[in-house]
Amino acid sequence: MRTMKASEFKAKCLKVMDEVAASRQSVVITKNGKAVAKLGPVTEQKRSILGLHKGQIEILGDIISPLDVEWEADR
Repeated sequence: MRTMKASEFKAKCLKVMDEVAASRQSVVITKNGKAVAKLGPVTEQKRSILGLHKGQIEILGDIISPLDVEWEADR
């Protein structure tokens, strides 16, 4: 993992951000020889399956009321 001084990071911030995005390698930023921050690439989060089909499915009729059909399990 690459490290750089805060003063150097301040001067080259946009270039360093582009390099991190391209190389997918994090950079540790130091101040007085101690690590104070870490700049890393953003990872894509997987989409949740909850609400996946929102707005694409339409419910027709009443899905809550019981049916007027006798089930075999009720006998």
